[in-house]
Amino acid sequence: MGNTAILFPGQGSQSVGMLTGMQEFDAIIRATFDEAGDALARDLGALVREGPERELDRTEWTQPAMLAGDIALWRIYRQQGAEAPLAMAGHSLGEYAALVAADALDFQDAIRIVHRRGRLMQESVAEGEGGMAAILGLDDAEIERICAETTSSDSTVVAANYNAPGQLVIAGARDAVTRAVEACKAAGARRAMVLSVSVPAHSPLMQPAAGPLADALARVEVRSPAWPVLHNVDRRPRQQPDEIRSALVDQLTRPVHWTGTIRSLIDDGVHRFVECGPGRVLSGLGKRIERGATWRPLDDLDTLRALNAAA
Repeated sequence: MGNTAILFPGQGSQSVGMLTGMQEFDAIIRATFDEAGDALARDLGALVREGPERELDRTEWTQPAMLAGDIALWRIYRQQGAEAPLAMAGHSLGEYAALVAADALDFQDAIRIVHRRGRLMQESVAEGEGGMAAILGLDDAEIERICAETTSSDSTVVAANYNAPGQLVIAGARDAVTRAVEACKAAGARRAMVLSVSVPAHSPLMQPAAGPLADALARVEVRSPAWPVLHNVDRRPRQQPDEIRSALVDQLTRPVHWTGTIRSLIDDGVHRFVECGPGRVLSGLGKRIERGATWRPLDDLDTLRALNAAA
């Protein structure tokens, strides 16, 4: 075991046609999407290959599609005999992929859970009443202060994703998010923009989904991970199944501490990060957090071959 951590991206990295540059491993990719589709009685592979985009972007389908994409690349990574990881982490939804890869969750169980999770998140807030926004160029503490000042008794906005230094996503009631965006602009943010999502993930508005998600997780087997998986809520790994379940439920309403997660991995001796999923979002964030580390996104054949050559 060397100094590599495996990172799994979450919602937002999906696209119609993702992983089409991996023809050499098409059999593994198709088998993985077929397995995921069997769990949901839907041809998930066809949705990813052909769209329509608006359907793939529905939270209930985005989540299983991204989980399947993450695990397809993980299976390719392992098949190629690449280095075993020191630890793993996943961004939001990606945490489920990390737990599948670490053999803490069965793949089809996880597919069904995240499909349910997506529906629960969408149902927790009426269409048009929630929102998220990306804030660039302000300190975290300043954004936290603005969120506190723009929150009212019936309209909450909070820090949701601590993605990288100077890059934080806020979430909450749409009117509170709008107020916070304007306040961040006035405070000198380089950019403050409302995102085209209606589900205010990782905010207190997701509380209605917590009980049903806990019930769903209680009905599936959870095992101790084969490798440490750092959880979003507090950047710590867990071994006990009930503690893992609790962390996944807490993640719904609490922020993703991604910057802290990467720094914790570096403190534990990680020097190389492999992004195991479609796109390069996490590698881009990682370079903002620690330029001295090596960042390897596995989104096409060239990067996979370069990774194996460097192993």
